[in-house]
Amino acid sequence: MNALNLAIVTFFALILFLLEHLIPNRKPKAKLLSRLAVNAAMGALTFLIAGVLVMPLVHIALDMGEKNAMGLLSGIRQYPWIDLLAGFLLLDLSFYYWHRLNHKVPFMWRFHNVHHFDPDLDVSTSFRFHFVEIAYSSIFRLFQIIIIGPNLKAFMVYEMAFQFASFFQHSNVRLPPRFDKLLVLFIVTPKMHETHHSDIRDETNSNYSVVFSFWDRLHATYKSLDRKESINIGVPGYDGNSDNTLHRALLAPFRKQRDYWQGRISRPCQTADIK
Repeated sequence: MNALNLAIVTFFALILFLLEHLIPNRKPKAKLLSRLAVNAAMGALTFLIAGVLVMPLVHIALDMGEKNAMGLLSGIRQYPWIDLLAGFLLLDLSFYYWHRLNHKVPFMWRFHNVHHFDPDLDVSTSFRFHFVEIAYSSIFRLFQIIIIGPNLKAFMVYEMAFQFASFFQHSNVRLPPRFDKLLVLFIVTPKMHETHHSDIRDETNSNYSVVFSFWDRLHATYKSLDRKESINIGVPGYDGNSDNTLHRALLAPFRKQRDYWQGRISRPCQTADIK
């Protein structure tokens, strides 16, 4: 990501940060400054690992694909717009599977859990990933690019969309219900992703999409809650005040895992749709 693109996505994140404090969807549970300090520190480690490991491997894979005509899309370079659209969709679909895998494989969930036991959900949560998760995701990114074979333009467009989507869906911005209901037909909204960060297991194990929301509908993993439904953010087994410190968050995956959900498996009754 070049300096201009970085400036654009940073400005977008700052706008969302302002909006989520002007029109919040949920009241915070934890002190903002302490959360920001933890999430910023974890974000710094994430960017470091991404810079020295993930992105170099991605660019090696992109270069290999272009020079050797590798990947599913290598045969349609003569159709630039189809190539771009197909690349974007396949990158997004593969991230859906990767996200879902991080919830289903116990070893991977140990690290992804650190993202989820943030006691609140806002733009800063989009930076909060364990650096080990980012490190092993480099293997996924390598095979993702080699198998799909997107061109550089498709990759760059998707990377920008990915960052915008991540900031937007994690934000604590309250959208008008009707607008949210329309928007969620196409893209992941904060309300849709809020369900994914619920402290109830069956709700957390849903809504894995990154940019386009329809991947969850196609795979029957979409869950919608009524706007009157109260959603508590976090993971019950890791909701102590002392859990949300930098050193405890970094060490959590390496320690004996607690009972994550403590009986909070599903709601007694689920509502059908956003009203």
